[in-house]
Amino acid sequence: MILANARQRLTRDDAQLALRLVARGSSQEYDAAEERLRNNGVDALLDDARLLAGLLSAPQGAHASLPLFAYVVVRHALREAGADDRAMADYVSSMLLQFGMRDRARRIGESDDEVYDTLAELLAHVGEGSGNDAGGTGATRAFLVRTHLGNYALWLSGMFPDHVEQRRWRRGGPDLDYFEDMGRRGFTLAARHRLASTYGLDGLFSAMADRFGVLRVALNRVSDRLLFPQVNSPERLMRQVRDAQRFAA
Repeated sequence: MILANARQRLTRDDAQLALRLVARGSSQEYDAAEERLRNNGVDALLDDARLLAGLLSAPQGAHASLPLFAYVVVRHALREAGADDRAMADYVSSMLLQFGMRDRARRIGESDDEVYDTLAELLAHVGEGSGNDAGGTGATRAFLVRTHLGNYALWLSGMFPDHVEQRRWRRGGPDLDYFEDMGRRGFTLAARHRLASTYGLDGLFSAMADRFGVLRVALNRVSDRLLFPQVNSPERLMRQVRDAQRFAA
């Protein structure tokens, strides 16, 4: 199960690298950043815009751990989109780290044998074992399927929006609104499950359902800038204009 623990995986080496990237070679800035770290914790560095810039452009940024890079990129993208929630950034970055490994994005758990290729397949299984029985594996699987519906919808629509749009225009596939609806449904159903409260995820999942569109747009910006920066398709331009108008309203 995916937990919001990317920040917990950060090490002392990550903090030291963050200090050096924020300082940018200035001993005075290094001392100031170190004092902020002592007084306010590592979040004071993680939220510093100079850290993101350093990770993306400074030679030292290439030595960043995956949890550090993923969390900072996601955190700043969410803040730019208007979602200033550390727990949300923590969870989304944890999801990206896991889904980026092999075929994890298509499975509800690392050791689960069943592979899901579409959101419709997941939706068809959300009610199985939904009786919230106190100790059955059916309830656990139902919770994981619901959670995965939200995660998988966010992964596909957030990190691969160009692919979604191209399939829509060329093959009549579902649009981004469909992925948003399915993602909201998944997180809403997961938040209502008894196990969400047990794991302390009910409030987070409710918030992610409410702000799914914002999450999707934030990850679109990460994808556009970092994964596929050379794409200049009409589909991308139309999406970016549509999203800008939608969230400016």
